[in-house]
Amino acid sequence: MGQYVAPIRDMQFVLHEFLNVAEQLKELPAHADTDADIINAVLEEGGKFTSEVLFPLNHSGDREGCHHDAAAKTVTTPKGYKEAD
Repeated sequence: MGQYVAPIRDMQFVLHEFLNVAEQLKELPAHADTDADIINAVLEEGGKFTSEVLFPLNHSGDREGCHHDAAAKTVTTPKGYKEAD
């Protein structure tokens, strides 16, 4: 099986150097305390979740796919998707 490594440094560059998102967020009262360290921590944890939880599900997702039951109005996801958290 392959491996996924989130491009954290690329995302940090875009958010911090290109968009200057930390300064933009300070203008919003609800996010005034958000700084570059918090943004980086969220990116790193998101990268871990993606590589450790979501990426391994790609194989079963590709093989099994989702199934829609129109009569019951339900959608069944591949094994592991519901438990991913």
